[in-house]
Amino acid sequence: MKFSEQLRQKVDSIWNASFEHPFVTGVADGTLPIECFSYYVQQDSYYLSKFAQVQSLAAAKALDFDTTSRMAFHAKSTFDAEHMLHEGFAKDLGLEKNSEGHMASEPAPTAVAYTNHMFSAAYKGSLGEVIAAILPCYWLYWEIGEKYKGSTPGHPVYQKWIDTYGDEWFANLVKEQINRLDEWAEKASEEEKERMESIFVTSSKYEYMFWEMAYTLEKWPV
Repeated sequence: MKFSEQLRQKVDSIWNASFEHPFVTGVADGTLPIECFSYYVQQDSYYLSKFAQVQSLAAAKALDFDTTSRMAFHAKSTFDAEHMLHEGFAKDLGLEKNSEGHMASEPAPTAVAYTNHMFSAAYKGSLGEVIAAILPCYWLYWEIGEKYKGSTPGHPVYQKWIDTYGDEWFANLVKEQINRLDEWAEKASEEEKERMESIFVTSSKYEYMFWEMAYTLEKWPV
């Protein structure tokens, strides 16, 4: 069994909880209150701005020029996706970017915690650990896109979100990162693979918490 397959098996119950979270199912069937999706878009804009920075740090940690180039391409792809998808959402939902270039007036606790988790892996860990931190975002969204492909929520914004993550271009990016993780794991020590597993599991938990954050319109308690 490949290392990625072991990780996917390890987080199966966590990902199933994401598949069935009322935010995700509400997008798929069109019942999610639009204010929840608007809040998600604002927080995701903040998240993706940090995600691209982590991808760039991964490029700097690569041991060969091709991987550096590809990770830089992934960072650019994140920017392009944020620009194309979220700019469209912003227009549809009447949102504007702030001086920092994202839409969140204030990042929610979960958004801050999740991105700090990824930065920790990026600054302290190997390339394999960085990939382990960011891969659940890629992979889970791909599986959600596949699971709910063909859904007709009856809302153009929700339809656009589902169609994006069920598209072949996104699938190819995900598969590339899964393969990169497996290639790194083949040469990694057992101690490093344990760290990669722990990071991957934590990111998977944060993915679930991100849905919950948006669904409950999470705010700082003080």
